[in-house]
Order: sequence, then structure tokens, then C-alpha cells
Amino acid sequence: MIRILKVLATLTVLGFAGLVGYAYLGDMSPARQDIREPVELNVGG
Repeated sequence: MIRILKVLATLTVLGFAGLVGYAYLGDMSPARQDIREPVELNVGG
């Protein structure tokens, strides 16, 4: 039973380390794009 807990704890630590590594090293920057669209205002109409 202790062996299973050790394996589970090891996998949890490795998974957390992988998640932290991906967060720091992975490319998570958004793709940026300018959008221009004319707007018509109904003022005084």
C-alpha cells in the first residue's frame, strides 16, 4: 500500500512540475491582429 502511495505522490509531483514548466516555457501569447471597421452614429437624426 505504501508503494502505491509513493508512486502516486511521485506522479503528482512530476505532473505539477510539468505543468509549471509548460506555463513558463510554452508559447501562450495570443495572436494579435488589428481590426478596423467604420461606425455610423445616429446623432441628431
